[in-house]
Amino acid sequence: MKKKILKIGAAMLAIALIVGVAWFANSLVGNPLSKALAESTAKKHVQETYAGTDYELGEVVYSFKDGYYHAHVSSPSSIDTNFELLINGFGKLQYDNYDYTVKSGWSTASRIRGDYRAAVKTLLDSSSFPYNAHMGYGDLMFMSPENKGAPGIPDYAILSSELTLDAYYNANEMGARAGKLTIYLEDGTVSAERLAEILLGIRKCFDEAGVGFYAIDCILEYPQSATEPTEIERMEVMDFLYSDIYEEDLAERVEAADRAARDYYSEQDAEKNMEIE
Repeated sequence: MKKKILKIGAAMLAIALIVGVAWFANSLVGNPLSKALAESTAKKHVQETYAGTDYELGEVVYSFKDGYYHAHVSSPSSIDTNFELLINGFGKLQYDNYDYTVKSGWSTASRIRGDYRAAVKTLLDSSSFPYNAHMGYGDLMFMSPENKGAPGIPDYAILSSELTLDAYYNANEMGARAGKLTIYLEDGTVSAERLAEILLGIRKCFDEAGVGFYAIDCILEYPQSATEPTEIERMEVMDFLYSDIYEEDLAERVEAADRAARDYYSEQDAEKNMEIE
């Protein structure tokens, strides 16, 4: 009798383990039945909603992050027509982001942003770039009409609704209107004067390369290998305008911008401490 109970217990444990593994696998990669339902729903939706177009349904992939199947839709005749359908495990369409992604201009904005990032990366990675940038990138700032004026959205950001689907845009030229650089530099000297000198050099490099920018976040630090104690650990400017990078009194403007950055971080720390309390 005891052996029989042990066998039943072992069998139940095995079944529980199998169910647990199946559930875990399903939460990570989905399952064939749900995927088939999602593919069928996606195909029907594209055929009915976008009849008369050349839209093509790509692979349907399960995302464990949100628990939905993602069906990618694109057009061979439109570089900016790329969007997704979100479908649950029962084959029900939850969301079609065509309006948000394509119609709003965000897919066009993403294409132009990618061109700009690539141009900035090429410049920063070039052997001709004279500074030790251990991290740096560029971004074109865009915003949707409903986000205009929202916290964290710069005034110089371009409205995505102004963009035309599939139109050609010179990303480097657009950078002068809405380009934002973020560059972390290491140097043996950390001072307002040195950062001012570097900003002038960065402006010159970008001007010569024909890559515009509107503002820059630039952080100047000592090399990580430096062991000597220093009074100034870093200098930083945030959203420092291209138009403010000129020789006269530049070090003073950099020093003021560094104080503003420190004040900003102090305010952020104070708010976090208040939330904790």
